[in-house]
Amino acid sequence: MRDLPPAGLSSPPRLARLGQWLTSPVSIAPLASFRVLFGGMMALSVLRFTLLGWIDQLYVQPSFHFTFYGFGWVAPLPEAGMYAVFAVMGLAAVGIMLGWQYRVSAIVFFLTFTYVELIDKTNYLNHYYFVSIVAFVMVWLPAHRSFSIDALRRPDLAVDQVPRWTIDAIKLQVGIVYVFAGLAKLHPDWLLEAMPLRLWLPAHSHLPIVGPLLTEPAVAYLFSWGGMLFDTLIPFFLLWGRTRLLAFVIAVGFHAATAVLFPIGVFPYVMVLSVLVFFPAERHERVQRWVRTFFGGEGERGGSAGRTYQFPQWATGLVAALFAVHFAIQLLLPVRFAAYPGNLFWTEQGYRFSWRVMLMEKAGHTTFEVRDPSSGRQWEVANYEHLTLDQERMMAMQPDMILQFAHYIEDHYQAQGIPDVEVRARALVTLNARPSQLLIDPSVDLTEIRDGLGHKWWVRPFEDDGTRWVGR
Repeated sequence: MRDLPPAGLSSPPRLARLGQWLTSPVSIAPLASFRVLFGGMMALSVLRFTLLGWIDQLYVQPSFHFTFYGFGWVAPLPEAGMYAVFAVMGLAAVGIMLGWQYRVSAIVFFLTFTYVELIDKTNYLNHYYFVSIVAFVMVWLPAHRSFSIDALRRPDLAVDQVPRWTIDAIKLQVGIVYVFAGLAKLHPDWLLEAMPLRLWLPAHSHLPIVGPLLTEPAVAYLFSWGGMLFDTLIPFFLLWGRTRLLAFVIAVGFHAATAVLFPIGVFPYVMVLSVLVFFPAERHERVQRWVRTFFGGEGERGGSAGRTYQFPQWATGLVAALFAVHFAIQLLLPVRFAAYPGNLFWTEQGYRFSWRVMLMEKAGHTTFEVRDPSSGRQWEVANYEHLTLDQERMMAMQPDMILQFAHYIEDHYQAQGIPDVEVRARALVTLNARPSQLLIDPSVDLTEIRDGLGHKWWVRPFEDDGTRWVGR
């Protein structure tokens, strides 16, 4: 009888094979293409943001900003400083696109973009978060060692091949976004009630040809189920060569439809360009050869033939650990909501940074009552005197922002010589067009509550009486 190997000895060879596969050399072309497309899209986004006047509207005009938990120290610069930050951010994006001073450009873009997004969570969007984490990933990748100004200026930098994982890291990041966005749609409101699409789609009934169809409930159900299946499955179809081209065509159609129907900025275009990284290296090499020929030469290609990039020995373990932690966080953040009781859409504990894209229609109106215990006098705050319209609208339905504004009110009146005030909120909120109900316990003095990662007990439980939407 043949001796069996000791238990557990089969695992290391498998891990070794996985390690060999991840570090095996592959063409750098997809990584270089992604760098160009990502940098170009970010440069256009910065230009668009500036031309639309959003720098002044979102970062200069507000007198108060809703910072993220743990980042209360982040504050906007004066007007000239904010415009300078965006100018530097745009130049850094161009540097990424061209592969010029790439490492510096990537670091500067990541820092400036993330700084701007941390100023005020009123402006939080999933695609801004996506840009930040992709920019962070790009800092550590050798994406400038081909098809770049850096490689043209320094031929010794140019390589033909990179470790497989440097490209797979981008694919994994894109795949995480899609899959978690799909899993988030496994919700009764989305699948069984086609909400909130039954509210949103009829608003586009004026569109030619398809407009009348958008008023039909069946179309809302088709969009709901189709969106869930698309997000959940598209990364796997992009990975498989036989379905990749069809999957790309579907992705273009899906994101084109969302761009037309919903005001979600550049996110659809960013995702369409991102999925190109799934295509074979030969396609990217063909396009890059054409571009080189168009501009009159082979450039750095001559000196890089057969050359493979290797991370310095001192950096290999550091980068591996860094990416392991990064992707562990990316896998854990979207499921952290399970640690909290209550309806996620109602409490929003664990909602941000979890790829829940346009899953709910939530609106509300919040008034704040201030009481001076020493005199017994009480009055109502005029929110518009302290907040912009966007800030007031977003604050009115998000518990952590309501708490944050309550503390701002406390500080405001303390500065006016009232040392100890009580602040209570009456927030009437509707979720997916259900009848409005109180979001915050109106008897709680919010100045006594400190924000944190624990359960927000002062948020009233969501009461669903079976009425799915008003007017049914």
